[in-house]
Parts: sequence; C-alpha cells; structure tokens
Amino acid sequence: MDDGVKLFTVDAFTAVPFKGNPAAVCLIENNDLVPDDMKQKIATEMNLSETAFVLKLMPDDEFKTASKFLLQWFTPTNEVPLCGHATLASAAVLFNCYGNKSEVLAFETLSGTLYASRQEQKVFIDLPLNSPEPMIPDEIEKLLELTIGNNVPYQDLQYSHTTKKLLIRLKDCVTRKELENLTPQTELMVDAVPSGKVKGVIITLRGFPENGCSSQDGKTYDFVSRYFAPWNGIDEDPVTGSAHTVLGPYWSKELNKTPLYAHQCSARGGDLYVNVRSDGRVDIGGDAVIVLKAKLFCH
Repeated sequence: MDDGVKLFTVDAFTAVPFKGNPAAVCLIENNDLVPDDMKQKIATEMNLSETAFVLKLMPDDEFKTASKFLLQWFTPTNEVPLCGHATLASAAVLFNCYGNKSEVLAFETLSGTLYASRQEQKVFIDLPLNSPEPMIPDEIEKLLELTIGNNVPYQDLQYSHTTKKLLIRLKDCVTRKELENLTPQTELMVDAVPSGKVKGVIITLRGFPENGCSSQDGKTYDFVSRYFAPWNGIDEDPVTGSAHTVLGPYWSKELNKTPLYAHQCSARGGDLYVNVRSDGRVDIGGDAVIVLKAKLFCH
C-alpha cells in the first residue's frame, strides 16, 4: 500500500475526452489490503457514477499477462451487481495501458462471468440479456408523472425484473430534442414507488432522420435513450451499458434487427454498438479514452 493503488479515469463509449461516461478503475494487487469498506470509501471519494476494482485471481498473476480477473463495481453509495461502462473501462485499461495481449478477458463478477474483447479500436463486453416485459401503469403513475410529465406522450411501458429497470418508450412523434429537454424530478422519484420495485428509469425513442436521431457522421441511430438512477445516488447516468442489456432486446424485437446502433443523449453523450445474441447474451461495444493515470493513497 505504500506505493499506492493504481488509479485510472476512463471515458467510456466515446472517442473524445470528456464525453461518454467516466469511470474510475483501480487495479488491486492485494485484495486483503483493500476490503470492501475501503472500496466504498474510495468510490465515494471518486464521486463518479461507478468505480471499478480489478483484482487478481491468483497472487502471481500479472495485469499484463493474465486473462482472468475479479471485478467489483461501487457507486458513491453502494456496491452494484452490474455496470457495463465500468467493465468496458476496466478492459480498456488492461488492453491499452498494460498492453494485455489476451484475445478475451474474463471478469468474475456478481453477475457471473463477463467477457471483454478488442475489435480494432473498440472494446466489446459480453453481458447477460435482461429482456423486459410489458408493464401496466397503475402502480407507477406517480413515477411516470415525475419522469416525463403530463405533456410528453409515451406508447409503451416495459419492466426488467432482473435489473429492476423501468423502460418508457416515447411515441414516434416525439423528437430527440424533446427527449433531451426532459427534466425529471429525480429528488422525488425514489419515493414514488414505495415497493422498491423500480431502481432505474430508461426513457427511449426510436431513431429517425426526421426526429433528429442522426450521428455526426450522418448515420441514423436505431434508438436513443436517457437513464436515471437516483436510487443509486445517480440522478442521470451519461452512458449506461447495463441499461442497454434491457434496451437491446427490446429494440431488437421491435425493429427485427441486430446489431443496433444507439446513442445515449445525456449532456456528455455516447455511442454504443449493441448485438443481441441467440444464446441469451448481448455484446455492447464502444470506444474508450484514458484521461487520467494516478496513484491513490488510502493510508
């Protein structure tokens, strides 16, 4: 610990610094010296939506050569079972900062084994598919009002039991600009569903050239979205891999296609490539930029 914990900040799902979703990545040489309560303190100190901790499976493993690691994710307030952008960020650190030559990296996590691979300049992560199911609005009417208001029309409500995420699909007549201008009352959303059934809200819109859903290179996004998770101390997450484990199967079914090209239109914004597979998994890929290398001293 005298040498400090190796710390990186990575902007995931973007090729441009200070866009996408920032994650802190800590590489832990000895897990006994950094217990979970210390990891939580570090994540609170970093104050990013997620801090990832990459841990060696065996003491003799090296970050440069090993292909299997333990991986944990902490928000500023709690440990979470799945985080896509911090997984991509962790793989990017191992590939780009340590020169790890493994074709595939395996991460043992609370959500099972996740895999990351490199395809040219992009990193793809293999995540579990969290297909949503239709939901009636009765028990979430207050949450809907707090999230999209009374004037923005929606056409579908879906719910992912495995992630506790609510998916709100806006009507096709809504524009991307209207989605971006929504101002959910996040300070009130946590108490709107007392049962604790909902832990995150996805608002999504089908992409058309006519509604402003085109990328800078002129391609049309298949869908765009925003994601809110005040239940985890995150009012709005910039780009969310785990939300796309719900969005991927929904839009793949609606559009009858895969892969999908997506954009999360937060203030920072980010692009994702989503490939729904027939084996109950989904590949989510994007670029990543290392913006900080440092050492963290916990004692």
